[in-house]
Amino acid sequence: MSSFLRGLTWALTALAVLLNVFIYFYPHFNEASQCQWYTNDESSQSKKSVLSSIAEEITAKVSSKSESPEFRKSVFDASGKIQDIRMLTFGDPQINGNWPSTKYIKRLDNYGNDYYLGHIYSIMKSRMQPTHVAVMGDLFSSQWIYDSEFYNRTYRYVTRLFPRPESYKQTVLDTYKKHENYDWQAWMGQEEAMDPVHRFESRVYNDVYDWTLQNVSYPLPSGPDVREPLFINLTGNHDIGYSGDATWQHMARFHLLFGQNNYVINYNKGTPYEWRLVVLDSLTLEGPALQEEFVDYTWSFLENLKERENPSFKGSTVLLTHIPFYKPEGFCTDGPQHIYYENNEREPYKNGKLRSQNHLARDVSQKVIDIVFPNADKEGIVLNGHDHEGCDNYYQKSTENGLWEATKEISKDVTTKPIREIVVRSMMGDFNGNTGIMTGVFNETEKTWEFHFALCPFVVQHWWWVTKIITGLTVILQSYCYLKR
Repeated sequence: MSSFLRGLTWALTALAVLLNVFIYFYPHFNEASQCQWYTNDESSQSKKSVLSSIAEEITAKVSSKSESPEFRKSVFDASGKIQDIRMLTFGDPQINGNWPSTKYIKRLDNYGNDYYLGHIYSIMKSRMQPTHVAVMGDLFSSQWIYDSEFYNRTYRYVTRLFPRPESYKQTVLDTYKKHENYDWQAWMGQEEAMDPVHRFESRVYNDVYDWTLQNVSYPLPSGPDVREPLFINLTGNHDIGYSGDATWQHMARFHLLFGQNNYVINYNKGTPYEWRLVVLDSLTLEGPALQEEFVDYTWSFLENLKERENPSFKGSTVLLTHIPFYKPEGFCTDGPQHIYYENNEREPYKNGKLRSQNHLARDVSQKVIDIVFPNADKEGIVLNGHDHEGCDNYYQKSTENGLWEATKEISKDVTTKPIREIVVRSMMGDFNGNTGIMTGVFNETEKTWEFHFALCPFVVQHWWWVTKIITGLTVILQSYCYLKR
């Protein structure tokens, strides 16, 4: 065996080790405040070197495997302090599908992209131990797919991108195995027959930290199980369509496999540290819509939230939705835009209906903020997607006209607490595989929740591919050298 081959093998081995250290510990190579939960002790992480923080994480993981973790934790920590809200957010994965005409190189790219995105989630979930995880809509790249392909992508979604224990994805596995067209007409009949108040009440939850365990017959201590955080999927325009082309079929299969499109979860209700999580389908707030019932249902949800929940609600709100609120041109990459179907000869019934939008309309934004954030003395935060580049703004109520105005800085001249809106930058490889980190901290002095956000980028997907290829090549060469000794 030549010395050149031996030297090449060890050079590639060293490179493979370095690359793998990077992709498996990449949060440590970012700025300290980017990839951790917010803490008042900002100096604790910044003083550590990269190597020492990596060694500390490895030690923690090894020691935790030898312990038997508590099944569920209380909402209070050992000192009696209310635990933080720890939410990971992922913007617009938009996974593609494979068709008979799809070339093999594209199939390989789709396969690798699934695991690239799954790598990000697995690393961040293991490292951060979140209480909540939210994917900000546009789970898929197109809503115009048959049920069969919808099942295929959903199966990939729960096994490769965001893997979970089997009991948490049983509905997806059963549906994928049957692979039958979903009876959306039966579901439509149930929804149409439902009384509006009953529909709303069926979308109100209290202290839910686990969708799978919430209906068990035995009592469970209240509090998050950080091993399996509450997982939330939002509707995106590539999942159900904009209102001008969203159909009952689109909505039915999303409800079946990903959950409801509008709901509220109250936490610690009636206590000084109460807060709520509102999930809102912003795709069905405006029209003209193909199915106007969807717009009616979403506004009915908001009106009932205002009339039935707001009077007794004294806390802060975390709003999760897909379409950002209105803001003038120049605040974000995407400016305000609404496009309507015109001269659509193939589908003339869509003419005049809403085809696409970048933001919600100004008047709609005002109404939603007023309803969802009713308490002027409490902070709130909005987390959404849609604009892949990401954005960060505040909404403050003007003392002159009483309207919510988008700003980049917090003004000291207003009495109403600001509402922060974070457009979570996409987790797609072209945007560096980002994870949004939202921390809610209860201020014991002010008796109110405070919200903090950071963006933790990974790396463009090509480096992930390079790491895997070099690692595979290294294994082959080392095996060859071993056999030729």
